Amino acid sequence: MGIDHGELHVLFFPFPANGHIIPCVDLARVFASRGVKSTIVTTPLNVPLIARTVGKASIQIRTLKFPSPEETGLPEGCENSDSALSPDKIIAFLKATLLLRDPLEHLLQQEHPTCLVADMFFPWATHSAAKFGIPRIVFHGLGFFPLCVLASVRQYKPQDKVSSYTEPFVVPNLPGEVTLTKMQLPQTPKDDEVFTQLLEEANESELKSFGVIANSFYELEPVYAEHYRNHLGRRAWHLGPVSLCNRDTEEKASRGREAAIDEHACLKWLDSKEKDSVVYVCFGSMTSFGEAQLREIAMGLEGSGQNFIWVVKKGSSEKVEWLPEGFEERVEGGGKGLIIKGWAPQVMILEHEAVGGFVTHCGWNSALEGVCAGVPMVTWPMYAEQFYNAKFLNDVIRIGVGVGVQTWIGMMGGVAVKKEVIENAVKRIMVGEEAQEMRNRAKELALIATKAVQEGGSSYSDFNSLIHDLSLHAH
Repeated sequence: MGIDHGELHVLFFPFPANGHIIPCVDLARVFASRGVKSTIVTTPLNVPLIARTVGKASIQIRTLKFPSPEETGLPEGCENSDSALSPDKIIAFLKATLLLRDPLEHLLQQEHPTCLVADMFFPWATHSAAKFGIPRIVFHGLGFFPLCVLASVRQYKPQDKVSSYTEPFVVPNLPGEVTLTKMQLPQTPKDDEVFTQLLEEANESELKSFGVIANSFYELEPVYAEHYRNHLGRRAWHLGPVSLCNRDTEEKASRGREAAIDEHACLKWLDSKEKDSVVYVCFGSMTSFGEAQLREIAMGLEGSGQNFIWVVKKGSSEKVEWLPEGFEERVEGGGKGLIIKGWAPQVMILEHEAVGGFVTHCGWNSALEGVCAGVPMVTWPMYAEQFYNAKFLNDVIRIGVGVGVQTWIGMMGGVAVKKEVIENAVKRIMVGEEAQEMRNRAKELALIATKAVQEGGSSYSDFNSLIHDLSLHAH
């Protein structure tokens, strides 16, 4: 006899970075919508972002004090990785999050939840939860394909058997010949013991945890869901796409940071465009390009002749001298393009019927939001597991076209991708037969994604089996 959903209490503990917080809040919304008491634990300065993203869902927010600048060596008010983008700061930031352990344990003791869902970057959470007999579930915010590739590369180290950074190798013990090069693997600075150790610990703590929640749906990657669970023997539930957690337009518009554009102005602009005629260009919350690359993107977009919405991260865009002469007048004046400087309501934009393509850095959140919107994508991976996600979009589900970036460039961008390449890739996903075939595949996946989270769908049912496993554990 299982326990009723209403008797469960799940605590969510996202890593303080926008790309981790947003899917974790969406996941909490999924739990709350199924009648599970849900609480998100964060630090004070991340509350506004979370409260906006929670929307109308009944979710509690509890705060832990972020350690002081004296303890961390970080500037005052640095509680989100967004404000710690330089390599030295990121390491200090990761070290600082270790100091959240005691306050979290104190909260676990107070609340004694049924379960703790904690980000992969908190490997110590498995042990902390175990102290109080609470199961810990890991949430990476990733799908099964990147998780399988990460596991295989970690175990078999194929990258050590090639003679150069550019020699391709097949990822061993993985279905479907997936080839990579050493340049495309996540690079950690040589002297950066902290990060390497963190990844090791994350893997160990995952193996000891109650299981993993994947932000994916079975039909998107059945072979890799099976491989991860049966072949690698990891306990996992797919509850995604979490971005589909029944929101209204207003909630979609306020998901994440304060948008740098009025949602009505944005929708009005999109409403004036033909179906599938706009390409949406956005590189996530961490990537800043240099001026040379921004200029190439501007010329590539203009050269493609397509309507576009281009999100330029604040910081890379304070001065607009880098824009080609007369670009803003020609493009914005002529109604061809809309440049958003800062945060954009991405899900709301992607779901608009005028949007027919997406140029993306291939963070898993964005990749999956593109799938849910049913649009073909230009893949432009930067760092982390994004090369794996690009492979997945281009070669496995075949709704993506690469810009040919071959190397992990960290947050700052390496050699600029040229305007001709960008123009070409944009045309390939927007016009012609190939674009139409990709769009048809993408639209089909979007329908299946929507069904997956509805009653009787694969993710809906997997949620039930997770609840069942938790209730058995609780008794």
